[in-house]
Amino acid sequence: MNVVPMHWDPRDGCAGGRSEPEAGRYKNTQGRVFSMDVVHLVAGLAILLVGGDLTLRGTVGLAKLLGVSAAVIGLTVVGFGTSAPELVVTVQAALKGQSGLAIGNVVGSNISNLLLVLGVSALICPLTCTTGAARRDAGVMAGASALLVGLGLYGRIVWWQGIVMVTILASYLGVTCIHDHRDRKSRKLHEQEAEELEVTPTSVRGIAVFTIAGLAGLILGADLMVAGAIGIATDFDVPETVIGLTIVALGTSLPELAATAVAAYRKQGDVAIANVIGSCIFNILSILGITSMVSTLYIEPDIRNVDFWVALGASVVVTVLLLRNRTIRRIGGACLLAGYIAYILGLGGRIGLI
Repeated sequence: MNVVPMHWDPRDGCAGGRSEPEAGRYKNTQGRVFSMDVVHLVAGLAILLVGGDLTLRGTVGLAKLLGVSAAVIGLTVVGFGTSAPELVVTVQAALKGQSGLAIGNVVGSNISNLLLVLGVSALICPLTCTTGAARRDAGVMAGASALLVGLGLYGRIVWWQGIVMVTILASYLGVTCIHDHRDRKSRKLHEQEAEELEVTPTSVRGIAVFTIAGLAGLILGADLMVAGAIGIATDFDVPETVIGLTIVALGTSLPELAATAVAAYRKQGDVAIANVIGSCIFNILSILGITSMVSTLYIEPDIRNVDFWVALGASVVVTVLLLRNRTIRRIGGACLLAGYIAYILGLGGRIGLI
């Protein structure tokens, strides 16, 4: 039985289904409308990624101008900057009442990071973890994933829970900064993350241009991407959660994929692993925390019962690999990648495509 989705459609400007004349018009123009949805999605993603990169470089340039150490920049500024695309998309989706798309984007990004990004990177070059900091951070990531499963039992994420999540993140960053001050290897790891950004503005004018243009790109790109994602979901009568878990999540994970693959190619295994683990921690504690303070996030049953557990399982597997072997070898990377393919096929089965 086909049910007309009762949600906001950017092409209608209203909630609910379409009247009979509107339905006829939509049927006659479905191909054109779908094409525009794809254009919005792709253009939004491109603008979003460029905006995120400009914002990151601008904020890193500002931090350097203010005399912030490279280690702190790598830990905090780069961490927040690389999560900026996911944050803006998640907030935009939440403000439009699309909690499934918002949460799906974050959970899907973490699943993509752990299974796809680490899997591909380990196939390029085995990822060896030599610092205790990265293994410690993996434990924090697993703990954050477990917290998310617990919130799933509650059924929604409200403002006070968001405050708790952001507070946990701030405490983790504070403890890590103290540890970096004492541990040279840990400090060097986060310095390397900052050094990956080779071109950053140095003048006040350049910093302002980069940052303002980047923020504008983030907002515009996220708006187009969310509108396109909602439109595609409506065109195919697919839940927004699935679009968030796949297309949107994969798109916003592209910076992590590129940065981690480059680090793996350069045989910087610690940096590659730190990129992914840091992104996953920020995605849960920062993005969902901040977004829930803006708008309550309602957790769909399918995400609560399946995808939260997949994200937790992936984080536990990666943590065990790092604690036990300190290396993700090519066979491990192949298994992670196979797990991601199996997950995507499972999503197809859930919506009847397979």
